[in-house]
Amino acid sequence: MNKVQITVIRKASYPDLMARYENPIEHTCDVVEGQQWISVDGKCPEGMCHEAWKSMREFVEALARGEGNFFDGWMKNPMSAMISCNDGFRPVSFYLEVME
Repeated sequence: MNKVQITVIRKASYPDLMARYENPIEHTCDVVEGQQWISVDGKCPEGMCHEAWKSMREFVEALARGEGNFFDGWMKNPMSAMISCNDGFRPVSFYLEVME
């Protein structure tokens, strides 16, 4: 199986949506842009947010198996994907790519 590198590309924040819809919370996502993990055998890397993993798991597993070209040419690199976590207030974009 391929190893898949997972890189934090961008963290967004929508304070207007938080103020309007979210109850105040003390701890939020603490990943930083540029942070990386390596998935081995399509498994969740240690230290990765489990909620973020849920949003990318199927793509990581497919890339690990050598599958790619999602959505018929969506990505310039067919052995990659750009996936965001499901936090609508603070979405994080992750770039997934097969390691060579």
